[in-house]
Amino acid sequence: MPSWTSGTLIGSVQRALRLLDVVADASRPITVKALSSRSGLSLGTTYNLVRTLIHEGYLRGDHDGLLLGPRFPGLSDQDWSGVYLARVRSALNQVSDELGAAAYLSRYADGEISVVDIVDAATHPRVALWVGIQDSAHATALGKQILANLDDNALQDYLSRHQLPELTQHTISDRRSLLRALSVAADGAIDRQEYALGSVCLAVPVLTDDTVAALAISLPADDRRIADLTDVTDQLRAIAATLSLQLSAERAFS
Repeated sequence: MPSWTSGTLIGSVQRALRLLDVVADASRPITVKALSSRSGLSLGTTYNLVRTLIHEGYLRGDHDGLLLGPRFPGLSDQDWSGVYLARVRSALNQVSDELGAAAYLSRYADGEISVVDIVDAATHPRVALWVGIQDSAHATALGKQILANLDDNALQDYLSRHQLPELTQHTISDRRSLLRALSVAADGAIDRQEYALGSVCLAVPVLTDDTVAALAISLPADDRRIADLTDVTDQLRAIAATLSLQLSAERAFS
């Protein structure tokens, strides 16, 4: 019977796997230069391996760097993190391209809400997050959408640990008023200059058995689409629904 731990090991395969590990562990798309630095491989070797991995579908290039490709297998919790981020980035790129708006995804985990990723649009860059979403969920579509989909115990726990600061004159800073707004926001939430003057944000849910997240866009308050957001909302919901299904399927087979 052969011994699989002895004999000749293929160095190029080991180096390629090292690159995949680094990309899977990265929280955002990673450039080839950064990948070279983190893996300890030369820039030339990294470029050559990356080209091969992209050709074979194990990596894919994005505007900001490299992500896991469609052929990368999700076989463990560590792999799932990379697959999740790759799916999110793909959905955000679609939103930004189709709607011409900055796209965001936020997620609820361990009792807190955080921004997972953002993709800018050339015509409408992101809103500057001058107050972290951990302290401004009540004033953002990203945060309100998630709060609206929490069960009552989780929602009450969250609100008991977070104040409702008034960020603009439009911010809902009263607990009772916020709860009323959340009661009708399970399928879509909007922030009309509540977080930042001059910006309107729209969010829709991304839900799986173990994920409560929100997909959102931001638009200037004077954008002509603000008067009737029906078409924009429908497009955003369609992309969010696809992302929910993809994440559910990936998780089931991880």
